[in-house]
Amino acid sequence: MEKILVLLHTESDGSICRGGLESLNASLSVKTQLAESELVIGIVGNNVKSAVSNIAGCGAKSFVAVEGEQFDQPRYCTDAIAIESIMKAVKPSIIIAPATIRWNRVVPGAAYRVGAAADTHITGVLIKDGVLKASRWYYRQRIEALIHRTQRPWVLLIDSGVFKPYSGVPADAQIEILNVETPETAVQTRVIGYREPPVGHQTIRPDAKLLFVAGAGWTKKQADGKVHIEEAEKLILDFLNLTRASLGSSKSLVDIGSEGQAVLSFLSHLNQIGQTGSTPRHPKGLATCCHGEEPHTVGWRFINERRAINLDPNCGWARGKADVLYVADAFAVMRKVNELFSGSIGKKR
Repeated sequence: MEKILVLLHTESDGSICRGGLESLNASLSVKTQLAESELVIGIVGNNVKSAVSNIAGCGAKSFVAVEGEQFDQPRYCTDAIAIESIMKAVKPSIIIAPATIRWNRVVPGAAYRVGAAADTHITGVLIKDGVLKASRWYYRQRIEALIHRTQRPWVLLIDSGVFKPYSGVPADAQIEILNVETPETAVQTRVIGYREPPVGHQTIRPDAKLLFVAGAGWTKKQADGKVHIEEAEKLILDFLNLTRASLGSSKSLVDIGSEGQAVLSFLSHLNQIGQTGSTPRHPKGLATCCHGEEPHTVGWRFINERRAINLDPNCGWARGKADVLYVADAFAVMRKVNELFSGSIGKKR
C-alpha cells in the first residue's frame, strides 16, 4: 500500500498558491488509481488553519502541519527542517509537491536527509499496470520520458500549469501540529521586503491567459527605412497593460542588446522563450515579428492556441507551427488592437 504525502506551503496571506492546488489535484488522481492508497497532507506556514479549511474536503486521511513565525518566510534552513519533520512523522512512500520558487530547491535537499529519491519538473503522473510513473522533458524540451522508481520514498515536484487546481467547499478538519525546534543558526536570514518593477513594467505574468512574444523584427528598419524603438516599446507595453498578458521574447532579440544594437529596454533573459529559454504554459500565444523556426517554437509546445503576425508569408509559422498566421505589419496590427482594447475598456468604465 502506498502512502501519499502532499507537501504544501502557505503564502504570506495564509492561502495556498495555484501550484499547490494543482499538485493536490495530481495527488488525488494518483490516489484514485492506486488501490488501497491513503493521502496525507503536510503544510508549512505561520497560520495554517485557513489553508487547511479550504482543502479539508479533498478526502485526505489526515493533516499534519509545522506552524510558526519562523516558517512564514521562505528560508532554506527552516523549510528543510519543517519538511524533514513532516516526512519522518508521516513516513510516506510517495511525496508530491509543487515546483514553486520556495519548494524547488529545498524539497530535494530535505529528501536527501531522509534517504528519498527526488525528481523535479514533472509534467504528468499516471498509473500503468498498478505502477506509478511520471513524465518529464529532457534535452531542451525535445524528448519526453516516462520514469519509474522502485526506491521509496519517491519525491515528485510537479510543474505548474499541468493539472487543474483543486477547488472544493471549505470544511473543518483536525490538524496535527508538530513540535519542531529551530536553532538560532537556522534563522539568521530574513525577508525584509519585496521590490517590484515600476507600474507599467511588469512583463512576466505566469498565470496570464495570453503570452505575447516579441521578435527581433521590432528593432529592425521599417518601411520608411528607419528604426522605431520608442514606438515599438509603447505599443508592446500598452498591449501588456490593457490585456494583462505576459511578455516573452526570442533569443535573437534578447541577445542583440549585447551587440550594441537598439533593443527594447524592458527585455531581459527572463523573458526568453524557446530552445534555450523557458517553456511556458499559457492557454494562448501571439508571436510578433518572429521567424518561427525550430529553436523558437520549441518553447511553444505547451501553448494550446498559437497565432503569429509576420510580413513574410513563408516564415516558419506558416509551415504548420501556428494555428493562424496574419501576414501583416505588426506595428499597424498592434496599433489597431490597442485602439480597440482602449475603447472597449473605456466603455466598461
